[in-house]
Amino acid sequence: MDNKHFNEQASSAPGIERVRHDTRRRSLTVESITDITPGMRRIIFTGDELADFISLAPDDHIKIFIPTAEGEERRDYTPRRYDNAERRLTIDFALHEAGPVTQWALGARPGDRLENGGPRGSAVVSASVKCWLLIGDETALPAIGRRIEESGAGTIITTIAAVASPVEEQAFETRAELHLHWAHRPLSQATDAAALLRLLATADIPPETFVWIAAEATVTREIRTYLLTERAYPLSWIKASGYWVFGKADATEKFA
Repeated sequence: MDNKHFNEQASSAPGIERVRHDTRRRSLTVESITDITPGMRRIIFTGDELADFISLAPDDHIKIFIPTAEGEERRDYTPRRYDNAERRLTIDFALHEAGPVTQWALGARPGDRLENGGPRGSAVVSASVKCWLLIGDETALPAIGRRIEESGAGTIITTIAAVASPVEEQAFETRAELHLHWAHRPLSQATDAAALLRLLATADIPPETFVWIAAEATVTREIRTYLLTERAYPLSWIKASGYWVFGKADATEKFA
């Protein structure tokens, strides 16, 4: 991108509306469980308390609460799908770590109960954005999948996602024009951005593409830095989050 296009794009940053929600705790019941890949378990929950559930952005987060001997553990998860009329909420659980929520998901059975709360708010990117570059790891796939599936015709989405092996690749149904690229690396290298950067280096990023990044915090930081320095991409067209932090439980990191 030349300096003229850089300046023009930087001055025409997309609007992001931040909407706050009334939050309350909900008790839901497991309806069904499906392993969509060996490392990703999809659980559909039901409950009348979902009648007023609100999630306006694909990368919203809810809190899941798991009772433990020490009290209660809390973790952030993405509402993968929801249907107020049917009182259903779908959550995808990445099974790559052995935390309390993962252990709960591994042992879950239909009829089990789960407590959750939120989302506290949504960051809604302007509908005028028609070109997306989504970059992430396993923890980002629920948000990536929801963005892909909720996008309409006329939207162009390029996705660069890191997973452990080809069996962890997911398929998505969408009316958008979708270009999927998978980076394969073992989970032991989930804090190494190299696999994602190799694919990103070959990607064309048209002007007015909104770039969304979510992965381990170190990986997100390296990718964001690469875009800003090596590709001279405008910061106002990037949203980057560290969905998890190596060595820290229930930790996230946001980047300005």
